Amino acid sequence: MKRFTSNRTTYGALACCLMLASPGWRGTASADPPAQETKPAQATESRGEETEPREQRLANYLTGATFTGNFTVDGNEDRTPKPESYRIQSCQKLPQENMYRLTVAVRYGDTDGQFPMDLPILWSGRTPVITLDSVWIPGLGTFSARVLLHNGRYAGTWQHGEKGGHLFGEIKTGQEP
Repeated sequence: MKRFTSNRTTYGALACCLMLASPGWRGTASADPPAQETKPAQATESRGEETEPREQRLANYLTGATFTGNFTVDGNEDRTPKPESYRIQSCQKLPQENMYRLTVAVRYGDTDGQFPMDLPILWSGRTPVITLDSVWIPGLGTFSARVLLHNGRYAGTWQHGEKGGHLFGEIKTGQEP
């Protein structure tokens, strides 16, 4: 694994995207992670069956997911969005409330490796939002971001010092809803 030595702002946008995780729930009308099967809540509870918690469905959904899209940098003369792509190797729900460990594979310029991050993913109703508040990333700097996942897509904002912008794209998984 090489040391991350690419442009800090560009890589930071990618890293934020990852953290933010980008996407939504492909092929479903709602933002909920795909459920294994749909059952009325009353019927499930009355039989004492447990359904997979949304946090675990989210971790399963993000494991192996590929985010492909674009990011922008505010204030650039060239306002053309720049392409980005990364793969979340694994996502694990941690014991702390709203915390997940995302291991992201990044190949960008001179950067080629895996980058583990422990990040909060908050819920706005049934919609997951990857959240960074002044998070220091070794070798890159301090970042803040919000990345909303919905219906197989991701969208959000990122900030790194004076630089910031938007990010957006599609999420592809091997999971069927």
